[in-house]
Amino acid sequence: MKMESYRQKIKDLRKTKTECNRLKGLGKRIVFTNGCFDILHPGHTRYLSAARELGDYLVVAVNSDRSVRSIKGVKRPILSERARAELIAALSSVDSVLIFDEDNPLNVISSIMPDILVKGGDWKEYEIIGADEVKKAGGEVRNIPFVTGFSTTVIIKKVLSNYS
Repeated sequence: MKMESYRQKIKDLRKTKTECNRLKGLGKRIVFTNGCFDILHPGHTRYLSAARELGDYLVVAVNSDRSVRSIKGVKRPILSERARAELIAALSSVDSVLIFDEDNPLNVISSIMPDILVKGGDWKEYEIIGADEVKKAGGEVRNIPFVTGFSTTVIIKKVLSNYS
């Protein structure tokens, strides 16, 4: 893949939905996950790699700057939405990235209707937004074991404590 071509993985919802529908028509299994991905770390890369192994095409929805602030507080995000999307798109395990502005990904999930909805092992199935919708459509909800020792919040606190 050329240096610039990974940026082509970043698409809006309409283009992502069109591509997912095309792939589903070919019998491919669409995997979906979402998150802030504020500081990319090995927990993220391992998680996304494991998610990709569950199907044929991995879509990652990245929270917009506004929605990260709403969820994590006014001091976040550290990196802009475009920078976070670009980092995720550069991973070979990721096929498509979109930025969403809502506080939760229900609209995106309902639009794409993935075959497999994935979250980290720190999420209980009843907490996973879109789980009911995906299961009602015949899809699966999967948890990937949480990688201990890596957390954006912990990394930020560690860095701040080293400079205070």
